[in-house]
Amino acid sequence: MAQVLSLGDVSVDVVFKDIKNVHLSVYPPTGRVRISAPHHMTLEGIRLFAVAKIGWIKRHQRKICAQPRETPREFLERESHYLWGRRYLLRLADGDPGVEISSRSIELSAPHQATAATRRQVLEDWYRAEVRRQAAPLLAKWQERLGVSLDRFYVQRMRTKWGSSNPGNRTVRLNLDLARFPVDCLDYVALHELAHFVVANHNEHFAALLDRHMPGWQQVRARLNEGPLAAI
Repeated sequence: MAQVLSLGDVSVDVVFKDIKNVHLSVYPPTGRVRISAPHHMTLEGIRLFAVAKIGWIKRHQRKICAQPRETPREFLERESHYLWGRRYLLRLADGDPGVEISSRSIELSAPHQATAATRRQVLEDWYRAEVRRQAAPLLAKWQERLGVSLDRFYVQRMRTKWGSSNPGNRTVRLNLDLARFPVDCLDYVALHELAHFVVANHNEHFAALLDRHMPGWQQVRARLNEGPLAAI
């Protein structure tokens, strides 16, 4: 269970893990701060670390808050939605739940009296299937190139991460919102998560591994992280 440190107007979630080094992260969409720390560190030691990084934390929080946000989706006729980086217009149809795509539109079928929440669920289920379809060969490619083995992967809504991995269980989780971005963003996340099967931390060895397998990965990450955030 996470513990919380208060540093003036900044709250920091602290999680103790079986790791060697302390890790600090600031997550969209709210600027939530999290520190993962090895078990031997004390809360006071973590507090001192966080205080030393308070300028960095606030800069990243300001950057996240300044990012453009999409207006809340209402799932109305001719509303804009995205698939693999392309903009489509939503077309609504009466029928069994399902989605079909054409060159310019996404046709969402649902019963006539369906609510926006029901239409959202239909589209999210389709996005999930799209991410699974695109991710399977990408994950297979990176398993072969990295020499690792994946037992299972999941696609789900994730509010603070584009992906996560559990090397011990040989599983990967992917954010279903990756369906809205170009496929190279999904490719980067697939590589990033499987690279953790080789290097646990985000250290120089991890960065070198990404450099070797995907030169220019920083630009792909920036495109993903600087894209419009979903409305809170």
